[in-house]
Amino acid sequence: MSQPGPRFWQLFFEVYEHLPRQGPGSAACAARALALCRDLPEDPAILDLGCGVGGQTLHLAELTSGSIVAVDHHAPSIARLRAAVAARGLAHRVRPAVADMAEAGQLPGSFDLVWSEGALYSIGLRRALAICHDLLRPGGSLVFTDAVWRRADPPPAVRASFDLDYPSMGWLEDDLAAVLACGFTLTGHFTLPDEAWWDDFYTPMEARIAQVRAEHSADPQAQDILDQLAAEPDLHRRYSEFYAYECFVAQRS
Repeated sequence: MSQPGPRFWQLFFEVYEHLPRQGPGSAACAARALALCRDLPEDPAILDLGCGVGGQTLHLAELTSGSIVAVDHHAPSIARLRAAVAARGLAHRVRPAVADMAEAGQLPGSFDLVWSEGALYSIGLRRALAICHDLLRPGGSLVFTDAVWRRADPPPAVRASFDLDYPSMGWLEDDLAAVLACGFTLTGHFTLPDEAWWDDFYTPMEARIAQVRAEHSADPQAQDILDQLAAEPDLHRRYSEFYAYECFVAQRS
């Protein structure tokens, strides 16, 4: 399958940058994960890797009283987060920064909590876990979500969709083994519920796709690309039993 071209990415960001979040998750899931973190100080130093427009960053600001550095390589997403942070009066606690996850520009051992929702896979899970380990203080916690297979016989359309974006996607057991191999102790894990896919992600995505369709009604290429984007929530609606997002909570040994 060919890689997406510039026009695809233009429309992709036209859709995704206007969503509350760019992947599955929710405030309730964030609270559940935080409750599993051990030994967090009262005002933890938090790093959010691959933050996107910062839906989960803002949840963390509500759920904790700590300071948060939020990193993403896509400058327009960081600009949106900066605007949201300013509007909420959080600039003294939340610092968005344009940077690559692999080179976040942060000192080793400087965070009590590293958080990443649906992003670590983009640089390779084991490499990302090693980076997170180095950024945490001894005893610090890591929370991340990752897509995993649930059945070995997904329909071809589902397999093709994940092969395009995450060809190395594995099983729950693979991620658990990677966590342990990278110097962490597993504190807990749980599967994100289906509402975590829909409430702040796929439902607003489908509404945004409809808006962008209207804006590009005379552009057949744009309509074809929007059809591709619309296929993702439709596949989940039909085939969600074949895969899941798992939330992992671990402590640096």
